[in-house]
Order: sequence, then C-alpha cells, then structure tokens
Amino acid sequence: MRARRPCHPFLPKRSLQLNPRQLLLLAFLTLVWGLNWPIMKLGVTGYPPLTFRALCLWLALPVIMLVMRVQGVPFRLPREDWREVFWLAMSNMLVWNVLIILAVKNLSSGRAAILGYTMPIFSALLGACFFGARLKRRHWLGVAAAALGVSLLLWYELSQLSGRPVALLGALLAAATWAFGTHRLRNTTLHIASLTLAFWMTLIAAVLLSVLCAVMESPQWQAPSPTTWIAVAYNAVLVFGLAQAMWLMLARSLPPIASTLSVMMVPILGVFSGALGLGEVLYWQDWAAVALVAVAIGSVLAPGPAPAKA
Repeated sequence: MRARRPCHPFLPKRSLQLNPRQLLLLAFLTLVWGLNWPIMKLGVTGYPPLTFRALCLWLALPVIMLVMRVQGVPFRLPREDWREVFWLAMSNMLVWNVLIILAVKNLSSGRAAILGYTMPIFSALLGACFFGARLKRRHWLGVAAAALGVSLLLWYELSQLSGRPVALLGALLAAATWAFGTHRLRNTTLHIASLTLAFWMTLIAAVLLSVLCAVMESPQWQAPSPTTWIAVAYNAVLVFGLAQAMWLMLARSLPPIASTLSVMMVPILGVFSGALGLGEVLYWQDWAAVALVAVAIGSVLAPGPAPAKA
C-alpha cells in the first residue's frame, strides 16, 4: 500500500469561502482574461493562430521561472507525478488553447468568449454527474442564469454561424474539456506548488503545440507584425505568466462551482472590450446577459445562512 506523502508547504489550503487575497487574484485574472479576447483577435488577424499561441506559451516560461525564483518555489517534479501532470496539461491547456484560438480566428472575439465561458455550465453538470458534487438550489440558479445569459448572447449569432459550425462546436468542446480539467485539478493528489504545476503544464503544452504548428501551419509561417508581437507579449506575461498560475491556485483551493461561476464576468468584459476596441456590434441580448451573469456570480459568492445556535 502506497504511503501518503506529507503535505507540501506550498499547497493551497482548501476553503469554501473566498478570502480577500482570493478575491484580489480573481479580480486581476478576470480583468486580464476579459481584455485578452479582442487582443487575441488582433494577434491572429493575418497570422497563423496555432503559431501565435505557441509563441505565447514559450515566452511565458521565462516569466513563470522568474516568479518561481523570486518566491523560492522548487522546479523539481517527482517522477511519480509525471503522468498526472501530463493529463492535467492536456485537459487544462493544450486542448483548450488549440480549439479556442481557432474559434477566435473564425468568430468575433466577443462571441468566442461567450462560447468559451460556457465552461461553468459544463463544470456544474460534470461535477453533479461524475464527481459527486452536491449543488445547492442557489448554485443551480446560477447555472440556469449563466445558461440563459449564454443563450441570449448567442441568439443573434446562431443565424450567422452557418458557415462556421466547426468553430462553434470547437469552442464548446474547448469549454467542456476545460471544465473536466478543472475537476481534475480539484481532485488531484499532487503535492507540488501551483507555480511548479503551471511551469510544467505550460512546457508540455508548448512542446506539443509546436509539433502541431510544424505539421499544420509551417507553410504559413512569417515574421509577426508589431500588432501581433504586442498581443504575444500581453499573453506571455499577463495571461500565461501570471493569470494562469493564479487560476491554478484558485481552482485547487475553491470548490469547482465557486471557481468556475465566479469568472463568468470574463465573457462580459470580452464582449464589451471587443465592441469598444474592434467595433463589434452589441444587441439587447448582450445587455440582458449582464444582469443574468450577475445573478450567476451572486449565487456562488453570496454567503450562506449562518448555522443555528444550539
């Protein structure tokens, strides 16, 4: 029988409530991820999308290494953890990044964000069906509100997607895979720091994505434009270098329903930043979805009733 390893000093403590530090991390990554959708759209306009994403991952590695050095986080990955880290990288990074960047290439940045952030709906359903999660009524209310908000935002798009069904289905598959990966993170037995996990997951995804680029996009390779380099730098430093590690910390320390529904403000930022930065048109469904997403977030973050005194 395998002996249980002692708790690692860098492991996050699990909690059912968001503390001030977690709220600050959540606000930061929500802002970074939300603004990134139109930035990604600019980055892949006229440039191979998989190559763009591979550049982001490779340049993010020095940023993660620097943060690890400053914080004194070890790089060592025990051999018995290699298999688990590989599958976490596949479900949380590689499949998500491949499918979602192809969706951004073929759809508007705002609608790609909406489709990608159907993830909380998949997460709640997967948790209830396969991971033994018990959702309260207010959590189901949040799932329903998020689903209705996504449906409203897609209302107009559904009539415009006849030529892009693969991109639509790919974005939904990316969301479902990310949701599954989030549950794997929550239930992992790894006793390594979240930054260590982020480093090795990013390295694995970068290597495998580079192979895909060489096979699928090598005839399209060209020197990136200044706009593409700006988008690459934003993704390398802020999205993968910092926000991705923060997400891993939150996903490992919060219940899946809290960590997933609490980032539902990201597609709203994506929709409106795309409208402001790229001139993408907004409709009444976009405004109605803001209220529904607020309900979804509130259903998770609102404190539960205090226990009755004896």
